[in-house]
Amino acid sequence: MSLPTQSDYPPSLHLLQGMLWPEPGISSEPALYVRLVGPAGLVASRRRIQVGAGAGLGFDTAFNLFNLGKWQHGAGLSDLSLSLRGQGEFALVVRQHAPHRSDETILTEIVTLTEDQPLIVDLTDHIQHALGGILTFWLTSFGTGHLDDIAWLTRQAPRRQPQIALSITTFRREEAVQASVRRFRDYVATSPLAAHLHLQVVDNGQSAGIEPCAHVTPIPNENLGGAGGFARGLIEAEARGATHVLFMDDDASVHMDALQRTWAWLAHAQADNAAVAGALTNAQFKHVIWENGAIFRIYCQPQGLGTDLINFHQVAAMEFASTGDKPGNYYGGWWYFAFPIAATRFRPFPYFVRGDDVGFSLANDFSITTLPGVVSFQDANFADKESLNTLYLDLRSHMANHIAIPAVEIPRTTLASIPLRFFARSMLQCHYETMEALNLSFEDVMRGPDFFEKNADMAARRADLARIRDVEAFRPLAGPPPADHIRWNPHSPLVRLVMKLTLNGHLIPFWHRIGNRRVLPAGRRGEIRQTWAAAQVTYLDGKGNAFTVHHSKRKAARQLWRMTRNMWHLWRHHDAIRADWREGYRRLASDAFWRRRLGLDAAPEAADQNAARPADQPVAKAG
Repeated sequence: MSLPTQSDYPPSLHLLQGMLWPEPGISSEPALYVRLVGPAGLVASRRRIQVGAGAGLGFDTAFNLFNLGKWQHGAGLSDLSLSLRGQGEFALVVRQHAPHRSDETILTEIVTLTEDQPLIVDLTDHIQHALGGILTFWLTSFGTGHLDDIAWLTRQAPRRQPQIALSITTFRREEAVQASVRRFRDYVATSPLAAHLHLQVVDNGQSAGIEPCAHVTPIPNENLGGAGGFARGLIEAEARGATHVLFMDDDASVHMDALQRTWAWLAHAQADNAAVAGALTNAQFKHVIWENGAIFRIYCQPQGLGTDLINFHQVAAMEFASTGDKPGNYYGGWWYFAFPIAATRFRPFPYFVRGDDVGFSLANDFSITTLPGVVSFQDANFADKESLNTLYLDLRSHMANHIAIPAVEIPRTTLASIPLRFFARSMLQCHYETMEALNLSFEDVMRGPDFFEKNADMAARRADLARIRDVEAFRPLAGPPPADHIRWNPHSPLVRLVMKLTLNGHLIPFWHRIGNRRVLPAGRRGEIRQTWAAAQVTYLDGKGNAFTVHHSKRKAARQLWRMTRNMWHLWRHHDAIRADWREGYRRLASDAFWRRRLGLDAAPEAADQNAARPADQPVAKAG
């Protein structure tokens, strides 16, 4: 079955949103795409839905509804048509859903689909434009037939023709990135957007083995983490004349047709600084949202967390909530983030990994939106990945972003609460090696941006963290796993109160002898509730590996004293630290720094606009 292209529609109509289909290896849950009732069958490999008499096809689904309010608000949409392609006679019912009111049926028609051309249904005069909201529709078949495609179209011409450089950064994940490149090559072979898309693979491990072709360019790169890889991708995209860049993870677990939706939004958006942030799903349950955009204040706050994409009411609530202007502390993750180069005043800061995408969104003036179906399906359960290393990285970027970026500046007392949160959680769970790593992270922030300039490759710090990590390292179990031994009910309100007052037993004599012995999956490492009253905790990774931490007043006191000294230093020198970070962030999150660090030719003087702006001048944020 050939894919629909712009030429399938009258020249006066422009494609806003095509149909997404289930795809093995990405997402194969039919209810995310279409609801089937009665004698109907979806053949995803042929992109066809076969129907018999009385079959119902519902497009009130997470990936194929149309967010009218979002397009009205961000693109000034006032004209809209629905295209149907297939064969047979159907009853068409179109509904408009808006917040805090009953749904409206805006159109009921009997339609006949023929193979030779799509049926175009003009909805402009039927839509209640003042309501906004989202549009869905149902088809009921009167006999045998099939549906091959749906599309949302407009007569409003695009404001621009984006040239998008897709930039993937990879490090020794050869199989994953090669599969992503194959999927992209297959897509551009038939896509009408082929002339507007080019894929760059920034290979930090220099091992991916990607062959160059007309639409794909491999770029060997020094391993400076995600920050260095994406900074290189941005430099190369600008050099090849791209207007926009799309940062993506190396497994690129998105529907390739999401590229069409992204391109259409960037083409039609009213704001020249329009950007698209892809959502992220949960690893175990691909129909559950982990993040649909996020807010950063003290910690990262995923939006839409837990939304069940099969439940229409939850999906509608998420779509309504994501329509409209975003706050100045809103950001998008780099698993899928498309943005205009012209609006990029700051390049990535050299964090190596963790926090670089947060800082990039916050430092630059992007008008960010999310779009239905623009979703990355991958391992989003960050609790499973939590370790001494990741917490070291998280703390320093959380603090540095708040210190360096005026748009998210917070009071000194609130800033001090960030390391205290990290530190307290680790101490309550007897993770003393992590406490040491957190103290090191705190001290690295106070060393200022010059430390990050000298350690952009993180080689020395990775070695330091490896030396710290001894007990908190997974090793093969010697014999059967231990069993829980619970003397004190960790879920009892009284026990929890006593544990909070005594720092989880650290103020109780001989607690190491009388506290609970707990055994937990590795993914529950960050759950304090499970470790109240515990003096020993064993974590199992599900692969026959484990590590065990033990209560120790001596180790806790040593790191607590070190944290107290660090906190006092931050309190006394806060203003100087902030001034140093404001200047350093502007200097290092720049084209000039990355060209020098990557050994590239210097950019023309006019290209580096960062140096022309005072360090303390705030970045204006949309919304």
